[in-house]
Amino acid sequence: MYGEIITIGDELTAGRTVDLNAWYAAGKIASSGLGITRVTSVGDNAEMVSEALKRACLSSRFVIVTGGLGSTRDDITSEIVARAFNRPLSANLEMLDKIRCFVKKRGMEITSSIEKMANLPDGATLIHPKGAVCGYSLVEKDVHLYFLPGVPDQMRYLMDTFVLPDILSLCHSVPVMKHRVLKIYGLNEPIIAEKLKCLEKNTGKAVLGFYPHFPENHITITLHGEDASVVSEKLDRIETEITGILGDYVFATENLEMEDVVAEKLTEKGTTIGLAESCTGGLICDRLTNVAGSSHYFQGGIVCYSNRSKEDLLAVRKETLARYGAVSPETAREMAKGVRACMKTDLGVAVTGIAGPDGGSKEKPVGTVHIGLSSENDLFTQQYRFRGSRTQVKLNATMMALDWVRRYIDGHSIIPGI
Repeated sequence: MYGEIITIGDELTAGRTVDLNAWYAAGKIASSGLGITRVTSVGDNAEMVSEALKRACLSSRFVIVTGGLGSTRDDITSEIVARAFNRPLSANLEMLDKIRCFVKKRGMEITSSIEKMANLPDGATLIHPKGAVCGYSLVEKDVHLYFLPGVPDQMRYLMDTFVLPDILSLCHSVPVMKHRVLKIYGLNEPIIAEKLKCLEKNTGKAVLGFYPHFPENHITITLHGEDASVVSEKLDRIETEITGILGDYVFATENLEMEDVVAEKLTEKGTTIGLAESCTGGLICDRLTNVAGSSHYFQGGIVCYSNRSKEDLLAVRKETLARYGAVSPETAREMAKGVRACMKTDLGVAVTGIAGPDGGSKEKPVGTVHIGLSSENDLFTQQYRFRGSRTQVKLNATMMALDWVRRYIDGHSIIPGI
């Protein structure tokens, strides 16, 4: 059972809108054990859309089409379908009644542009005629086509509730397909691939994928089989082998983010934390407080951008700033100690750096970041040189600071300068 996805709209081909519909539909189909052979985005061009539809029907068992079902002049999907498959348009009375009720309830005036949405190709069947959102389906030479609205929320509802179950009902049997994501921080993609070279030969039918997801890298493991328990067991084995090779660079699986992992560890240990941020401007605080229950471990943070705020709020010595500068291990050390004392926490973490694009020097180029961590028994600082734009430097500094907390609580070594 292989299918295709066609998304329609000039906003897609012009790059004004991200094609979330194709992404969502493909993910749903793949996670169900079926396959998508082609994803096509086409502008509001009748000839090109018609060509895409005809081509899809030659090689696919099902086709999911989104966009072009509205009331504006460029919403001409139904007209194109009618011509492409020689299926005359006619008013679907059920759809027309639905439209008129909708318009009346909102005190709107019925117009020919609105009524045209009820004109469907011969043989079309409404998808969810009783709901507030509609699409339609039809069968063309044993190929099942589903036409859905382009609005993401509406498309997703119909995809989940009607389209996917209908496609699965066409299958005599669906293979088990399981997918797992491992998240890595601190190693780049070439190094990961090199480390896992020996493993790739021993994964059987499992497919490993390597995907950069700045500032992280993700490894996907995909495996098909007939028995769900056997597939899960093989996935577990491969995950264990990868984790054994990459060690504590693997920080999470599936949908967990770094802040989720850190939050769980702080909660388990009953450890409190305070943050002092300069170049990251509060991003670390934001990520930690995005996790529900953060008040149990997060006492507070200070964004100390100027030298004066570092002195007044964190007790960084004026002599330290004058001699070593705001971006230095000495300042990071005093910031970490200062915020731990100020917030009365178990851990104090500080970040100071040059995010750019200006402000760098030969001695301290743009991307130079110092991180400090203070506890009752330890005081660490480390310099990093992060590459990329201002936003990328800030994101990397934020991620590294959180990773320090994760590693410190677990008793692992801090990542050296990268």
